[in-house]
Amino acid sequence: MLLLQLCFVFGQNETSKRVIVIDPGHGGKDTGAIGFKNIQEKDVVLNIATEIIRLNEKLFDGKFDIYLTRYTDTLISLSDRSKLTKELKANVFVSLHCNASQVISKGMEVYVHNTGKPFTKTSIALGFSVLNESTEKLGIKKRGVKFDNFQVLRETIEYCPTILIETGFITNSDEGDYFLKVKNISAMALSILMGLYNYLNMEL
Repeated sequence: MLLLQLCFVFGQNETSKRVIVIDPGHGGKDTGAIGFKNIQEKDVVLNIATEIIRLNEKLFDGKFDIYLTRYTDTLISLSDRSKLTKELKANVFVSLHCNASQVISKGMEVYVHNTGKPFTKTSIALGFSVLNESTEKLGIKKRGVKFDNFQVLRETIEYCPTILIETGFITNSDEGDYFLKVKNISAMALSILMGLYNYLNMEL
């Protein structure tokens, strides 16, 4: 609740910057998927989210106001993640995850909540922007933009374009090993940031 209150205050500042909320999935006792060499989903997505903030400052001179739903290894409720997005009056919401499978699978996919609400079409456009930028620049298999009823999507699409990214399969030895390297975390973060940049520029 303190995080929500602080972000609400900051969100009141007059600014022309576009507001992006990045949601590193899971956290705390909820590890998410556990993959190759015991890599944990909660750690991978937090590392990517933190790097997105760093790259926004370093390469874009802080062009966007980027907030995370969690900055440490803590568990935040799904409802609080969507409430934060509402209070900040975010322009986009991006939930970061890693995939897992008992069979050999690989690639990135993006999910959108198919509600037929005003932000559905723009969410699809956002999803394709991030997916295309990431798969083309990083050489990752493109699994497409799909629809699902995930709670974090369902509760957030009321306020802004909303997507959930499955960055890759950490149960796949190649993709799991990929996320163990700092340079690859940075590359993934940059591709996602560029996808957001391309989408937000189209919307201006």
